[in-house]
Parts: sequence; C-alpha cells; structure tokens
Amino acid sequence: MLWYTSIIWLIFLGFIDMTSTLLVQRPEWQALQAHLEQIKTQQLRDWFAADAQRFERFSLRCGGLLFDYSKNRITAETLALLVRLAQASQLSAKIEALFSAEPLNLTEARPALHMALRDPQQTALWVNDKNVRLLVQAALAKMSYFVNALRQGEWRGATGKTIRDIVNIGIGGSHLGPLMSTHALAAVSDSPLRFHFIADVDERALQEVWTQLDPERTLFIVSSKSFTTLETVVNAKRCQQWLGEKLGQASLQPHFVAVTAQKARAEAFGIPEEQIFPIWDWVGGRYSIWSAIGLPLALQLGMDGFHAFLQGAAEADRHFREADLPHNIPVIMGMLGIWYANFFEAPTQAIIPYAYSLKYLRSYLQQLDMESNGKRITRAGGEANYATGPRIWGELGIHGQHAFHQLLHQGRHLVPVDFILVGRQGGQAFEAHQDLLIANALSQAQALMQGKEAAAFVQELCTQGLSVAQAETLAKHKEIPGNRPSSILFMDQLTPQNLGFLLACYEHKIFVQSVIWDVNPFDQWGVELGKALLPSVLEGLEHPAANTHQDASTQSLIAHYKALKQSL
Repeated sequence: MLWYTSIIWLIFLGFIDMTSTLLVQRPEWQALQAHLEQIKTQQLRDWFAADAQRFERFSLRCGGLLFDYSKNRITAETLALLVRLAQASQLSAKIEALFSAEPLNLTEARPALHMALRDPQQTALWVNDKNVRLLVQAALAKMSYFVNALRQGEWRGATGKTIRDIVNIGIGGSHLGPLMSTHALAAVSDSPLRFHFIADVDERALQEVWTQLDPERTLFIVSSKSFTTLETVVNAKRCQQWLGEKLGQASLQPHFVAVTAQKARAEAFGIPEEQIFPIWDWVGGRYSIWSAIGLPLALQLGMDGFHAFLQGAAEADRHFREADLPHNIPVIMGMLGIWYANFFEAPTQAIIPYAYSLKYLRSYLQQLDMESNGKRITRAGGEANYATGPRIWGELGIHGQHAFHQLLHQGRHLVPVDFILVGRQGGQAFEAHQDLLIANALSQAQALMQGKEAAAFVQELCTQGLSVAQAETLAKHKEIPGNRPSSILFMDQLTPQNLGFLLACYEHKIFVQSVIWDVNPFDQWGVELGKALLPSVLEGLEHPAANTHQDASTQSLIAHYKALKQSL
C-alpha cells in the first residue's frame, strides 16, 4: 500500500506522467539530436580561436569552487537546448519536491532527505509524524558530546588509556564516505588520532589493520543501517573476538560504538544505548556521510570542522535550489552528462583529481553515481530505450597520465573528463610541487581539447632530418585528434567547507540526470539478489552434505573449493 501511495504522489507531483511522450520522442530531444548533426564535426580549438570570451561565458563560480566547462563540445545554442530539455522534464519543480520530504524513492515509499542532515533551518520537516529537524539536532548533539569527550581524552578504554586509533567497520556508503573524507581532510586536522578502515572480509585485510593498533587505545565504530549486513557483522564479531583476546577479562564496551537504524541489534551485540548513534531510512547509504556515518570525520576535525563540512554542502543545496538553470553548477554538470551519454553515445566518464588528498574520491563518486542511476526501468515501470547511468572510472592525475591517458588522447572512445584541482595545499616548501601538479592538469586538459594535427608533426619531423614520406608515416601515429571534452572543478583550497560543497554538487548532478532519464536514483535493488543468494552458497561451502540447488557451474566451483580446502 505504501508503494502504491508513493506512485500516486509522484503522478500528482509530475514525477510520473502516465501520458507523456517518450523521452527520445520529445521535441526538445529531437532538437538536440538535429543540433548535434550540425556541430559534431566542428572543433573546440576553432571555437576558442573565434571567441576570446569563451571561458567567461562557459564558467561559473560559487563558494570556493570554480567550474570551467568551456572545453566541452557545446555552443550557446547547445546550452539553451539542454536547458529546454530540463525545463520540459519539469526539473525546477522536481528540485523543490526533493527538498520537501515527498516520497521520491517510490519503490521504498520514502523521501530522500540527506539534505536535511546539513540544513540549518529550524522550520519543521515532518516524516512519519516525526520532525526530522529535531532528530538531526539531537543526533548532532550526541555526536558532539562523544567527539569532544574522546578528543579531550575524557573517553578512555577499558584499561584507562586514552583512545588513539579509530577503526571504522562498514561497507559501501558506510565505508567509502568516511574513508574518502578523512583521507581528503587529514592535512587540515591537528588531531593525533589515527584512522583505519575495515570493509573486506579477507583475513589479510583485518590482519593488516590489527598490526597497526594498540588494543588498549582502539575504538571500533560499527556502521550498518540494518546491523545485519553480513560482511560488517562478521568483521565486527571478529574484531570483538580479537580485542577480547588482547584485553582478557576487561570490559570491551568502551571500545565499541555503533551507527545504525536498528538500536536493538546493536545492543544485542553488546553496545550500550548511549554509544549508539542513529541513522534513518530516509538517508541512503551512499548519501550518508552527512549523518553519524561521518563520525570518523567528526573525530578527525572536531565538531566545528564537521559543521563546516555540512555548511559547505548546505551552500551547494541553496545554490542548486535557487540558481536559475543556465547558471546552476549541478544542473550544467548533469546536462553535460546527458549530452555525452545520450547524444555522443559516450558510455563512460573519467574522474581525475590532481590532489593526493582526493585519492579515494573516484571510488566514492563511482558508488554515488552508478548505484543511483545504474537503472534501466523508469519510474512508471517501463524499460528505458536510451542510455542511463555512465560507467565512472579514473585515477589520480599523475598516475593516470602514465596509464590510461593514452586512450583519452588517441583512442576511439570519447571519454568526458572531470579534472578536479586544488589551488593551495601544503607549505611553501612544496610550492614548486603544487605548481607542477596544476601545470600537469591544465596541459592535459588543453591537449585533450586542442590536439595536434598530423601536418604539424610532419613539419617538425622534416626539420629533424626525416624524409617527407617517413615524416608522413610517423605523423599518423603521433597525431592527437583533440576535440575531447573536459571540465575543470577548481577548489581554492581543500577545506571541509569546500569538500562538502563539491560532494553535494555531484549528488545534485546525479539527481538532475535521474530526472531527465526518469529513473529512481534512491534505491539499489540490483545489489539485493547477490545478497539473497549468498546464504545458500555459503551453506554449500561450509557443510559437506549440503544440497545447495545451485546451477551446474556454481555447484562445480563449490566442489572445487571444497577439494582445495581438503588438500591444502
């Protein structure tokens, strides 16, 4: 009944139009298709040569972020047509609905209210007869008490020693968010705390973390919304066992806290109520870093720093909600993605940060995007006959230059790139390093856009003594086509506030694309079947006589593994 009610709500709000024209048949879509035919052979380098104001016309700035999208294969007409498609999809109204606690997650009959976690407004926001604002404020207050006590040395382990090592046990969003953010902002923290992360059930992963810990000074954070996620529960129990072996008869309670929506399950694990922090069903795992899932970040930065992180995201929320579509950073990011995925038929997007602190950003955005929009079924239940979520990949910039940039420059694939840069980081002694880092990023973006024609290489090679025939042959291999699109997201500094702004922009970009594609970005049913099949496969591995009713391949592989266990 809840699912049916949410369908009715979304039809009323315009999220599902049962009589609407199919997306690819809309006149706005057809206009973009015709426009592509007009410009697809034109060159970015020619557009730059003809328009000295191109950067000014195709860049936006908000907060501590400069968004340069001038190196994309668009003209003013392209942008206008993309905005018309967004308007035809009722994007502005749907942005308002996103912020208004409507059940946009129709398959689970829930709102998606991760924005409320960072919204400082006091006006009531009701979900299931509960004021979400009060719930968030109470959770932040509980976090603040704990964070201050631990950072000031008042929270102590079982033997009376202060805490030094924080181990986050989670998976998916409860792992990638804390991992990415604490690594990103480590340089701006003065905390002596050390942070470790366990998500993999591979024994070596646990052993690698344990060897770095002082058991008497270690706190484990068990993060699981359901507190039934098998990998997280297994790892938590194993860490509990390891700690018990190290501390003997001492109470383990001071060494464990939990973040969960299922308090009773955490208490059954042995964690007292006052050490359990809430999360709610209206917060998806990949959107949860703004909640108590972000406890490691709050411990690293202190609550003032964590609030700055939330404030940055809230600033992005205001910009997304209030800026008109042609001057709205997440809207432009999202519509550029539509342009490439659906009209240039580019199925992937590369995320390339030129900052070691952003080492884990690609992994974080990969889950955020692919788990959200990796769908083929529309909200109304039909099957999309157009591309949806892109495949997100990438690496730190300097590493990528010596790995996959070859494909970006000369491969047959068109891969739109987001280059993410940080203006200032490190001390004066590292200024030359930072200059080199930025220069590498800008030269790569320039090379992708500008390219270098074979004729220029022929001329150079002839001056080096090659014959014209030799030069022409070699020039074919050296030619860089150019006309490869990229955007630059340039943060002034890597601060908690600027990181919060950047992450929220990507969240909203993904929402924009979900609106155009008419998919639900807030569920993830595709990951459930593997989870459901796991217990029977595990039973087949662990019990000699188990009849697992698997397919022939799986049964044979189970038998192969059992034979290996007996022989080794």
